[in-house]
Amino acid sequence: MEHVGIWNRFAGFGPGPSKHVLLAIPVLLVVVITVIDIVAPADVHLGPLLVIAPAITASFAGPRLTGAIGVLALAAEAGIALHDGILFSRNVVVQMVALAVLSLLIVGYSVVRERHGRQLAQVRSVAEAAQHVLLWPLPSGIGPLRTASVYLAAEDEAEIGGDLYAVTRTDDATRVLIGDVRGKGLAAIGEAALLLGAFREASHQHADLTALTDALEQSVGRYHGEFTPPEDEAGAEERFVTALLLEIPDDAPLVKMTSCGHPAPLLLSPEHSVTALRLHPAPPLGVGVLVPSPRTLDVFTFEVGETLVLYTDGVMEARNQSGDFYPFAERAAQWTECGPEPLLRHIRRDLLAHVGGRLGDDAALIALRRAPTHSGHHLARLIRAESSRGRVRDSPERSF
Repeated sequence: MEHVGIWNRFAGFGPGPSKHVLLAIPVLLVVVITVIDIVAPADVHLGPLLVIAPAITASFAGPRLTGAIGVLALAAEAGIALHDGILFSRNVVVQMVALAVLSLLIVGYSVVRERHGRQLAQVRSVAEAAQHVLLWPLPSGIGPLRTASVYLAAEDEAEIGGDLYAVTRTDDATRVLIGDVRGKGLAAIGEAALLLGAFREASHQHADLTALTDALEQSVGRYHGEFTPPEDEAGAEERFVTALLLEIPDDAPLVKMTSCGHPAPLLLSPEHSVTALRLHPAPPLGVGVLVPSPRTLDVFTFEVGETLVLYTDGVMEARNQSGDFYPFAERAAQWTECGPEPLLRHIRRDLLAHVGGRLGDDAALIALRRAPTHSGHHLARLIRAESSRGRVRDSPERSF
């Protein structure tokens, strides 16, 4: 599990030039203004422009460096006046006092900004630690699958998001959950923790995927009834969790899915083929529908060498500066031959490049690739069995 840090460490968005390199800009500016003012005609005065130097320094440095550049600017102003022989004139004294006052104000701003930055860094550190505890890193392989996951935290978000995922094993299959709790903060993290714990426990108690989903619905409903904060009672009806549950049998190349308002995964096949699967989603967990409709179990073929990419809406809703959404399926078609880890590495880099390094919402992705096995001859029998209870589909909504 990886996070987008404050410096956008991934996708080419590195920490940028060091402070020593950036410091050369205001120093050079002071030197240039001083030299030009000295060689310029007597009626041209550029000394007031020296205030730009500490203002620029405050954008990347702390109060000490900003103050040092302010002192350097004052010294340059005094040097210009001394060269012109007007050091103690009223005009120069007023300019120097004004420069000193403005420099002090800029240093004060730098102090406040640095304190706020430390507080925000502490909050982010706690949030990331909580996410690491909540979202256990997926193993590189589980059952007949190769797996990888990535979590991208929103750049400007200090609160903990509600994106979640988990993988667990049953006797003869692998079950996967990916979801997104509406909202952020402690309420979202509490609901996500409850759902993950319920999934890991209930996966071993329910043989059917729809029964497992019903159990999770009951857990979320109980949580809403017992742990709704008083200040949130007016908006309790808006609390819900979108979720997608998968079951991948060990002995047949197929995957069963049931969606609770969550985006359908992409199926990546060799030769740059990407299929957006068509699901029949039920309402999100926790909505509390008065007359719930039967859940649909969608079944798709999932062959050796194919990859399923699960994701949250932070990926779908990512926009660039022009407001264009991230063309996920089109971009993913470039990397259908990649394994799970390099695939997510490419997607992460490309996604961050699309949004300019700043995600507006948290995003989670899981890649599941079926590895070669000696089994698979039970496919026809299992598809016929699942057809009587759900829907077996291998037709795309769209291909790229």
